[in-house]
Amino acid sequence: MIVAYSKNVLEFLKKCNVDVGDVVEFYFAGKMMKGKIMPKGDFGDPDALVIKLSNGYNVGINYNRLESLRKVEVKEREEKAVKGNEKNKEESEVRSSGSEEKMNEKPVIEILHTGGTIASKVDYETGGVIAKFKPEEILELFPELREVAIIKSRLITNALSESLRFKHYNRFIDEIVNSINEGCDGIILTHGTDTMAYSSAAISFGIENLKRPVVLVGAQRSSDRPSSDAGFNLLSAAFFIANTDFCDVAICMHATTNDDYCHILPGCKTRKMHSSARYAFKPINALPIARVFPKNGKIEFVSDYKKRRDVENKEMKVMHFDDSLKIGILKSHPNMLPEEIEVYEGFDGLVIEGTGLGHLGIEVFDEYSKENEKVYKALKNVVDSGTVVVMTTQTLYGRVNMNVYSTGRKLQKIGVLGNLTDILPEVAFIKLAFLLSNYDKKDIPKLWEKNMRGELSSRSSVLY
Repeated sequence: MIVAYSKNVLEFLKKCNVDVGDVVEFYFAGKMMKGKIMPKGDFGDPDALVIKLSNGYNVGINYNRLESLRKVEVKEREEKAVKGNEKNKEESEVRSSGSEEKMNEKPVIEILHTGGTIASKVDYETGGVIAKFKPEEILELFPELREVAIIKSRLITNALSESLRFKHYNRFIDEIVNSINEGCDGIILTHGTDTMAYSSAAISFGIENLKRPVVLVGAQRSSDRPSSDAGFNLLSAAFFIANTDFCDVAICMHATTNDDYCHILPGCKTRKMHSSARYAFKPINALPIARVFPKNGKIEFVSDYKKRRDVENKEMKVMHFDDSLKIGILKSHPNMLPEEIEVYEGFDGLVIEGTGLGHLGIEVFDEYSKENEKVYKALKNVVDSGTVVVMTTQTLYGRVNMNVYSTGRKLQKIGVLGNLTDILPEVAFIKLAFLLSNYDKKDIPKLWEKNMRGELSSRSSVLY
């Protein structure tokens, strides 16, 4: 049990015959209230009891300010957690012994923790959120997971996702493969939402013929907040893995503002589209894979997906990222300067987020636009230096078409790749790094047009 209450609080609870997990009635400020005594991590006032009210919100009240406290229901959550731990251990041991009868019971899901808001708590000294929860604390908060599967949990790193580098992607890939080789039935990777789309793409490209489902899960609100979406996202991901034959990389996040259902989203066609809303993640130029209603025990598939039988006779192959690569992302905008492009000369790769169909201001059409010629020459020098340059579009929806306007044709002529593709800018960044890490540079133009991991769509007109 993870509890960081003061000695005074623990003695007060003992005196009242109350323990963490019990439902209690208490009088505070002259009002009678009801709630559940919650565990408390190593944060906040140690003399403050954390109580989850019936409306779902947590309150912290100094135990000295309570006029009375009495237990009305025996603790359930804590007992479930303890029993779940014991049962998971027992079932894991039986499965490892090879009993055919027991092998048909709950699947084994391993949660690999990498940090982010889902593994964070409020730092009451600064008011900010810090990546601090341990794996066992998250399972303590959400013991419902053990009702869906045998849950194993392991810490990989504890970082906010904007700090991740290619070396971390390689670590994620290796840890996932290790879990699969050890016999788990699926993996949940907890991850910060800001760069989750990059990591889902990296894992998609880094493991060819993936043998088990890998679902990335994040949260827009930290796990110790009453409005957190962490528990529902985790439960939805576990329920989906346990009850389907899905075998690919996906993202699982809230589909709406409410705790009604989650979307399972394609690993290479998904983007974070809101800074803070629960439903921030949307599929781009694609549909969700499925809708998951864990409370109703229902899963609705929306689009086709890769199944275990599709890869069971294929060899799983690991392909790492070269962490020494220099790859940039450049956003096209009015009034561009050649200096903005010159810095990429000698880089290994460059992704351009072009306007519209994949445009960059390189045309001279009057006396005010002469600088555009310098922009064009700067980009040509970058390509000539050996940098692989690919075009994407800022519109996200739709695809690049550099055949329509003369600017696009000029860009193709100097060697800019990406015509007629609909790859997302962040996925383009990952794919370019993957290709440069694992293939000869001369093969990249052809491979860029190949749909390798579901990053390209045959049609891209869907607005979901």
